[in-house]
Amino acid sequence: MSDGPDGFTSFYEASYSRVAALVAAMLGDRHQAEDIAQEAFARALVRWSRLAAYDAPEAWVRQVALRLVVDAGRRSQRAIRVSALLAAAQRGRAEPDPLTSTALSIALMHLPLHQRQVLVLYYLADLPVEQIARDCGIPEGTVRTRLAAARHKLENELAEEPASSEGPAEGVRDAR
Repeated sequence: MSDGPDGFTSFYEASYSRVAALVAAMLGDRHQAEDIAQEAFARALVRWSRLAAYDAPEAWVRQVALRLVVDAGRRSQRAIRVSALLAAAQRGRAEPDPLTSTALSIALMHLPLHQRQVLVLYYLADLPVEQIARDCGIPEGTVRTRLAAARHKLENELAEEPASSEGPAEGVRDAR
């Protein structure tokens, strides 16, 4: 990518929706996710002359966004719980928002933020355990432990939902 603003514009257009979607999956709040993604990209723009030379500038933006999510999580734990309750109450809406009205997204909001973070990065961003460990600044074993705990909690939470006639989900990756 070039050093000029055009290089950043291309980068932004190619990367923004992925970063915003990951943050939205972690927060359960599309508007807050967009604010955080915008802030992460604004920080990237200020440093673009240096970031443009990176092999994966999106990884830098994703890492900044994850830190902003953690910061926001610390300030708004109560708001996340209220958001999940509101999402459950909105199930009867005519046009539900798929992010906030599925059993999975509601169960995801019940996970602790550190577990939700690794789960979203692993399954939605399709990042390997090693990359998640680097991005989050934690050991690989911790990533695996959090993934296992998150899957277990999700399984228990979703088991309380009416059972589906379908078998286990296909294509689910194992963290090993």
